[in-house]
Amino acid sequence: MSIHRSLKVKGNIAGKKNVLKRFERVDQLIKEGRLKPGDQVLGLPKTKVNI
Repeated sequence: MSIHRSLKVKGNIAGKKNVLKRFERVDQLIKEGRLKPGDQVLGLPKTKVNI
């Protein structure tokens, strides 16, 4: 049985990204000056998504 054409997903439906991976958070914190290279990456402060 096939899916009705009105129910098929068309194109890229990716919504707004609301979670960053650890390396993205580290990069963003370094750019903001809130983290220095060499600092510990455990227990990072929360960040807003700016992508």
